[in-house]
Amino acid sequence: MKKAVLCVLVLAVMGAGATHAAQPPRASDTAGALSAQDTVEIQQLYAKYNIAIDSGDAEGYAATFTPDGVFNQFAGHDALVGFAKMWREKLNGATRKHWNNNLEISGNSKQASGFVYLMLVDIGTKPASILATATYTDSLVKTKEGWRFAKRTTKSDLPPAAPAAPAAAGEPAPKADGR
Repeated sequence: MKKAVLCVLVLAVMGAGATHAAQPPRASDTAGALSAQDTVEIQQLYAKYNIAIDSGDAEGYAATFTPDGVFNQFAGHDALVGFAKMWREKLNGATRKHWNNNLEISGNSKQASGFVYLMLVDIGTKPASILATATYTDSLVKTKEGWRFAKRTTKSDLPPAAPAAPAAAGEPAPKADGR
């Protein structure tokens, strides 16, 4: 019996491999796919972005984008520099750190898409506190200066809805529509 189960499992795995091999290649599987070097350079771009904004380096922050790059509603070099300065000077950016995790990258040797989690930490509180969590969805392009963000969009995480309050003794529980 054990041998029969093992044979079925082996055949299933072999069949899955054959099925995968018969599928047409994806764009990222063909020539021009992201190389290991491209992946490392993109990872470094994410780090440069965070370090530049956290240290108040507005020009360094803008340099992580293409000249016409867009961060949410801020478009172009001057607007990006202005945003980074406003972040530092008026939005308490000096006590905030950006932490990214679970970076997912796909694309080819010329353009890529990125998705990453963001946690914004306030190091000015004791202990440090999490101010917000969000995600970045990114469009990246390879320029003569290296990989740059063409467009970066932030989406804040929303807290889950509060559970409904339990009904008091003797009261009917509310219906699904709230009545």
